[in-house]
Amino acid sequence: MEKVFGYPEFDDKGEMILTTYDNEYRAMMMDIRVYRMGAKEIRRFCRTGEETAVLLLSGRITLKWEDREETVSRKDVFTEGPWCLHVCSGVEIEAAAAKESEILVQRTRNSREFPSRLYAPEDAPWGYSSVGKFGNVAKRRVNTIFDHDISPESNMVLGEVLNDRGNWSGYLPHRHPQPETYLFKFDRPEGFGASFVGDRVFKSVNNSFSAIPGGELHPQAAAPGFQMYTCWMIRHIDGNPWLQTDRCEDERYVWLHDADIQG
Repeated sequence: MEKVFGYPEFDDKGEMILTTYDNEYRAMMMDIRVYRMGAKEIRRFCRTGEETAVLLLSGRITLKWEDREETVSRKDVFTEGPWCLHVCSGVEIEAAAAKESEILVQRTRNSREFPSRLYAPEDAPWGYSSVGKFGNVAKRRVNTIFDHDISPESNMVLGEVLNDRGNWSGYLPHRHPQPETYLFKFDRPEGFGASFVGDRVFKSVNNSFSAIPGGELHPQAAAPGFQMYTCWMIRHIDGNPWLQTDRCEDERYVWLHDADIQG
């Protein structure tokens, strides 16, 4: 049976590995890692035959790529929107931390060329979903940094979700044929929630993740008292890219759309 949950840890060099092309989560078809960086630390990322996205989770970094340089900052994922640099194969990214920072690096195989782009918070505004529905317990904020409509030459999708305390996301339970990876963070160290992949469920904690095979239902919930952040990352299938309209809800629960449920 495929592994679908993970509790990775940072090594002594500040690297935390989620999925790779050959570890237990190879079905995700992505290389996803998180890096903790100390002040004045520099990391460089460049691979031939792979596209790369560097997402700032917290801190302040100076990004250099091609002939550009930009300094960006984010207090944390709960209070400020995303900065993300997305480049195609062969483009080097240098990230230099001005203070303690944390970045997520998402890669996948892709030899197509496309223009590099630095996405700012205004490019991926938070929008509320499911307001007033299902007893208002699935209200959450969602942003899409890039997808097939925004970056059609990319093989990836990247976005973020903020659960209100005690609320659900990915609800109604839904599926799509493309694999998806969720990285979870909580606004308090003892925060927790639950993540469902098909009929399997695990306790989501800070920096845990779920690796969702294509076709599996995957809702999740945050425990009361805790705000939960989810970075969601989808890998397109060749000839079948994920689209915003591809969300296929479990037919057993669609009646809830019209139900009068009081919170």
